[in-house]
Amino acid sequence: MWRTSPLALALLTMLSTACVNPKSSAGFRLPEGNVERGKAAFLELKCYTCHTVSGVDIGVRGKEYAHLRSVVLGGETRRVRTYGELVTSIINPSHSLALGYPKELITQGDQSAMTNFSDTLTVRQLIDLVAFLQSHYHLLPPDVPGP
Repeated sequence: MWRTSPLALALLTMLSTACVNPKSSAGFRLPEGNVERGKAAFLELKCYTCHTVSGVDIGVRGKEYAHLRSVVLGGETRRVRTYGELVTSIINPSHSLALGYPKELITQGDQSAMTNFSDTLTVRQLIDLVAFLQSHYHLLPPDVPGP
């Protein structure tokens, strides 16, 4: 008969509870969004003033916004843009700044220049906006080293 020592049991309990972070996103999942409503939210929130979406003609950027910065969203990527990353980028834009853009163009002080929508964005808009953006990222196969 196999017996567990009290020390081993205590260690196992301590290890299993020590890994739980109350701020963990484990288990977080929003309902499915609607891509077309997400595009409408993109327009309604005027995200196009600072963003373009790869392969999508938003139809409003034109000359009026030509002088503004344009951080491109979507397109080909070698890394999956997860649901959590997109949600975080929208509701907490200063968490991680876009790579490959001059910092002075995408920041104000030490914060993201992106509008903080925390007090105005609805959960439905967030869900649909993420669905819209996620549908425009296209995962490329990994680079395979040559012979």
